[in-house]
This record gives sequence, structure tokens and C-alpha cells, in this order.
Amino acid sequence: MRLVLAALAAFSLWTATAAAACEGRDMRPDFSDAERALLDEATASTPFGEGNHWIAERDGEVIHLVGTIHISDPRLAAPAEGLRETIDGSGLLLLEMTPGGMEDLERRMREDPGMLVLKDTALPELMEEAEWQRLAEAAKARGIPPVMAAKFQPWYLSMVLALPGCATESPSVLDGLDARLQRIAKDTGTQMQALEDVDTVFRLFQDAPMEDQLEMLRAAIVPGDDGSDMMATLIATYFEERTAASWELSRLMSRRSSPLPPEEVDESFDQMEATLLTARNEAWLPVILDAVEETAQPVVVAAGAAHLQGETGLAALLEAEGFTLTRAPFATPE
Repeated sequence: MRLVLAALAAFSLWTATAAAACEGRDMRPDFSDAERALLDEATASTPFGEGNHWIAERDGEVIHLVGTIHISDPRLAAPAEGLRETIDGSGLLLLEMTPGGMEDLERRMREDPGMLVLKDTALPELMEEAEWQRLAEAAKARGIPPVMAAKFQPWYLSMVLALPGCATESPSVLDGLDARLQRIAKDTGTQMQALEDVDTVFRLFQDAPMEDQLEMLRAAIVPGDDGSDMMATLIATYFEERTAASWELSRLMSRRSSPLPPEEVDESFDQMEATLLTARNEAWLPVILDAVEETAQPVVVAAGAAHLQGETGLAALLEAEGFTLTRAPFATPE
């Protein structure tokens, strides 16, 4: 069950960090000048492409947007404590999933295995033999027997492959910034509410055509020993607060590792962005606006950092609603 929830956490963010057990290295020094230029351009040209904490204000209404990571890293202690006063002074903490929602999701998955498992077919029947063999090796590197991987729905297995095996070994794998802010909210008596129903991500992907799911899976097949370095590189950009660069970095690293042509990898990324980020951001906006209207105090929205950046990111959506956005300090480790 922990692997299921960790995979969901990692993929919904895409800028997830490696757990403490992972010892990867930052891959950016190995990048070409052209690849570095792409990362710099993504940061410079993307609305709100930098910053893990933004304050949106309109006619006395105040919303704190906090970009999080969902998987544990010891360096999260500083930003979590740095946000304690903000949480204490707010009337509501909006999260992708509350503690009660996590329990509800676990119950639903126990009651309905079809949320994750193919019913009338298996992946070897849907893929070319060479593709399946690469997938089987990547799954084994993450501790998943191929016979089990063969029955997973493609979209879910894509999530699993977003994690290096070491990231699921730690018992505190899910102790990310979201979880730490939840504990602070409990300490301060701040109410918590979910931005969406707990099965939203499942429904979004289950509604996608099977071929689209398979394309996303093909783009996610990377060697198991690549995972730690990829995660270490992504977490470095998170603490640098380069949210747009993190997204582009994921695309570049997948191009390097995937056997698919770059244009197919890009197409999968575009589909993933539309499903995981854009559609959810647009659905969250009325929830956020209703919350700030009904709450006399400021509201804190804590969501995966990738949700803040871009033309369809939460910051830009609030700006379009008449809010003024100001970047706020985000405590980083020494």
C-alpha cells in the first residue's frame, strides 16, 4: 500500500524528491549547453516560473500558495518551520489530500482492486515484446515482480516508474512538506480541507484512452539505476525554487533515457501536463475562491510545486481573477 501512495505522491508532483535512502547525484553538470539553455529559457519565459511561496491579495482577501513536495527529505525541516507562523495565522489549509482522505483512499483501493489492475488483459498483450522486456526490467529494479507489473493499469505503472526503488524503502517515504504542514495545522488548530476528491487522479487517467496510457508508460520506462540521479536533480531544482525548470528538466531527462523519439516523449509530457496539472488547477480554482470568500482569515493552499507555475498554474489563474501576486520568502536549508 505504501508503494501505491508513494507513487501517487511522486507523480502528482513530478518535482518529487528522493527519500533520504537515495544517494543520487545532480545530473545537470553533464548537460549540454543546449540543454542548459532550455532550462534557463523555461525559467525565464514561464509565468511564475520561480518561487515556492506566493501571496495573492485582492480586496482584503489573502491566499498563500505554497509549492510542496510529497516525499520525505530531511531538508524539508527548514521550510516547514518557516511556514508555521503562516499556518497559525490562517483560517484554512487546503491540500491535495487530507489525513482523512488518505485513509479513505486506502479503503477504496482495498475494496476495488480494479482502480489499479487491468481486468481483461495484461500489459504483455498490449505492448511489443521488446517494450515489455524493458518494462519488466525497470519494474524489477523497483522491487516489483514482472508477473505483478503485467496486471497494473498503464497509467499507474507510469507513476511507479517515476520513483527509484530506494524511495520506497524508507518507512517515512510520505513525510513530505504536505505531511509536515498537516502536523503544524493540527498543532495550531487550523482547519484542513481537500482541494479535490481522493479518487480524482484515478478517474482522470482511467478515462484516458488505453493507447494514451500506453504512450505515457513507454515514455516512463527508464533503467532502474537512473532513478536516484533523476530524483536528486529534481530535488536540487526544488530547493532552488525553479519550478518551471523542474518540469522542463523532467522532460529532458526522459528524452535522454527513453527509447522513444523525442517528439513522442514530448507528446506524452503534454498529455500528462494537461491531465495532472491544467485540468486539476482549473477544477481547484473555484474551491480556492469559495474558501477565501467564506473564511475571514487568510487561506493557505499547499499543492505540488508544479501546480504553481505556467500560464495555467494556480498563480496565473488567481492573477486573472484580479489578485495581486507577491513572491514570499521560502526558508531553505543551510
